Amino acid sequence: IRDRARAVASAVARAFPDEVWVQGEIRDLSRASSGHVYFTLLDAETEEGPPAALPVTLFESDKVAVNRILARSGAVRMTDRVEVRIRGRVSHYAPRGTIQLRMTWIDTDFTLGRLAAERDRLVRSLARRGLLERNPSLPIPLVPLRVGLITSVGSAASADFLDELARSGYAWKVAAFDARVQGLDAVSDVVRGITVLGATGVDVIALIRGGGAQTDLAAFDREAIAVAVAECPVPVVTGIGHETDVSVADLVARSFKTPTACAAGLIDTVAQYVRRLDDLGAATRRAVLSRLAVAATHLDHSSKRVSRSAITAGAREGQRLVDAGHRILR
Repeated sequence: IRDRARAVASAVARAFPDEVWVQGEIRDLSRASSGHVYFTLLDAETEEGPPAALPVTLFESDKVAVNRILARSGAVRMTDRVEVRIRGRVSHYAPRGTIQLRMTWIDTDFTLGRLAAERDRLVRSLARRGLLERNPSLPIPLVPLRVGLITSVGSAASADFLDELARSGYAWKVAAFDARVQGLDAVSDVVRGITVLGATGVDVIALIRGGGAQTDLAAFDREAIAVAVAECPVPVVTGIGHETDVSVADLVARSFKTPTACAAGLIDTVAQYVRRLDDLGAATRRAVLSRLAVAATHLDHSSKRVSRSAITAGAREGQRLVDAGHRILR
């Protein structure tokens, strides 16, 4: 077996004497305590069968250079479901009898370009289907105190959102759905959360997530989430990422820059209603006081007329009594 393994390794080295570029989607990424990173690179599925898979290893010694590239881009992070173009050396790993790629470099422009192209395609498709304006056209109740919250419960984004609501002093009722907002399960979790909360009678659904690299927010550019938001029977508000981040989910909902801004927007909606009530109360008080003042003036005038009439009538009757007394004497 050892001889055969050496023969295979030699054949692989002859076939791939130099480093090669490969592209595909990251799956099953794991980070070992040794500092090495392992994942599988999947090719697109074809009519001939399932997608091809290539095991990839990023050793600690090569990770420094790769991380430097990722940090320079600031928008790409290696996580599951991210499509990447990487360079490395093909080799035979004898202990497992597999062909693998030892990664040494990554093309961040490729990943960003693919994300942008897919996003543009999806936005055009949603526009053709009339889904961009469907959910934003739903009216938000005057007092949306029953809030459905989709987020990673316990995260900083969740804490910021709930703290902002609590400081307002209004009687919020929040039904939280704990969803993964990054990775393989993010899309299915968020879609399920929208479906579940949309059927519970909440006034509004808030979909929030904290900031991160552009690839961390990639789930919110997926068609399944965009369609679920657009077709939700309940108004959806979003607060995803930092102030400069705009996802496709933001485009099909009422969007705010951050989770905190999303909570502030809901607070402002309730505050506007409270201000309208205060204004109506003040206007009613002014109207009542004005009517009372007018009525008091009328009453004062009437009282004076009654008083003058009584004095005149009393004097006239008194004179009649005097005249009658004179007639009696005569």
